[in-house]
Amino acid sequence: MAKPAILVVDDEPEVLRAITRDLRRHYGEQYRVLRAASGQEGLAALAELQQRLEPVALLLSDQRMPGMEGTKFLAESRKLFPTARRALLTAYADTSAAIASINTSQIDYYLLKPWDPPEQRLFPVLDELLTGWRDTFRPGWGGIRVVGHRWSASTHAAKEFLARNQVPYEFLDIASSENARQLVGSVPAGSALLPLVIMEDGRRLFAPDTETLAREVGMRTQATAPFYDLAIVGAGPAGLAAAVYASSEGLKTVLIERQAPGGQAGTSSLIENYLGFPNGLSGAELARRALTQAQRFGVEVLTPAEVTGLRVDGPYKRLTLRNGNEIACHLLMLSMGVSWRQLDIPGAAELMGRGVYYGAAITEAATCKDEHVYVVGAGNSAGQGAMFFAEHARRVTMLVRGESLADKMSQYLVERIEAHPNIEVLTETEIAQAHGTDSLEGLTLRNRRTGETMRVDTCYLFSFIGASPHTDWLAGAIARDEHGFVLTGPSLQKGDLADWPLEREPFLFECNIPGVFAAGDVRSQSIKRVASAVGEGSVSVAFMHRHLAQL
Repeated sequence: MAKPAILVVDDEPEVLRAITRDLRRHYGEQYRVLRAASGQEGLAALAELQQRLEPVALLLSDQRMPGMEGTKFLAESRKLFPTARRALLTAYADTSAAIASINTSQIDYYLLKPWDPPEQRLFPVLDELLTGWRDTFRPGWGGIRVVGHRWSASTHAAKEFLARNQVPYEFLDIASSENARQLVGSVPAGSALLPLVIMEDGRRLFAPDTETLAREVGMRTQATAPFYDLAIVGAGPAGLAAAVYASSEGLKTVLIERQAPGGQAGTSSLIENYLGFPNGLSGAELARRALTQAQRFGVEVLTPAEVTGLRVDGPYKRLTLRNGNEIACHLLMLSMGVSWRQLDIPGAAELMGRGVYYGAAITEAATCKDEHVYVVGAGNSAGQGAMFFAEHARRVTMLVRGESLADKMSQYLVERIEAHPNIEVLTETEIAQAHGTDSLEGLTLRNRRTGETMRVDTCYLFSFIGASPHTDWLAGAIARDEHGFVLTGPSLQKGDLADWPLEREPFLFECNIPGVFAAGDVRSQSIKRVASAVGEGSVSVAFMHRHLAQL
């Protein structure tokens, strides 16, 4: 396969030569650096690359060009290479156009001229963009192949596990791919032996569970030591932040995650209000960056690994894992996060993973082309999900129980949804039933004000409502509120602290057992925002040091 391409577009010959020279010097071993003197010439080059099935990693365009401005070129390029990263090279006077282009998802970043020295002002930005592209690039040959049925819940689970753990794979649908049917051979559609996962070395795994997949791709599921200074349960933003700060300050740390790093935030298609990322970043990208940072400081990451029990032995905490192993620690952080609450309507449970999905389920985006997609929910996650699927589907309809999106959603996102031509919003509307046999075929919608119902046809429903904490295994040990969220600090009542052994009161994020902390969405009365979770996880480490100093 040819090297992935970087295409530079600028109508000024001297500028085009200079930036092409710098890019070839820095990226020439891994990428082909191509150039075009206009937007029209750039689109023609992209069309030729598409016909040759050659990948494009990055598009870098000047803004002020005759005939077609850079923002227009980058917007048109999405139709040919939607996953390529796009950056605008612009003068200071054009920054307003660049920011507007970011808001309409036409570009990922903008850089100001001049870019000298490139080692400081150009390459660091492009390095980040290219790293993000490589992590999501599916080469379409070699690597891991997942062969299954589009409407198979087990196939969806395998794809989602690999994608969320950032393991590249190629999906082959037996309903539409002759190659897939040949690979499967005599295994019929819907068989318990699907999905078929073909490893890089040719080995075949029939209907593997996540533990098997994790082991085969080289993920760590077993701890290397019996004891740690700090054990963190849950690798969402709070857990990842605690891991980074604790390990950077010398605490031997193990991070235990039952599904994939990033937690619920990791399923978000775009996070736009996180400080320091003006063009936004996906939940998967945030998780990748944070996980890399934690591992650089020596954090041991176990995934998938599920904790099923907690036993307190004096100053030590002992965790029991589902595989029967035990991990002991001085300090324990509970940051398990929450999951989207499942729809309590007829048909939803039977069709989960077969048209009914929870969260963004980005792995299904490619198959949504020309479909009418329904999104349930009124928070930021639902709004970003609707914006994301509107880039792939023919139409997106948001179903909102309340009278307005503005009740729960950030205003910038409300305005963007209202202005999007492919998104409609039905307020005061709920789902009464999901219909379908082998896959989702339609929904019955109910107007909450009038009680009127109507049937709509659709193959895709993505739900972003409610949140359920993963805390059942803490029963009898850790104090929780009536909804299962963990109580900490001032939220703990006198009865919760009947067995509290210390003279001091619990720290701000400390539970009813000394040395056990909780942060993020799993904590009672927490603010359900990524930045808040990161802050809680980070601040908890300071209290951990104070607790250790008092032992």
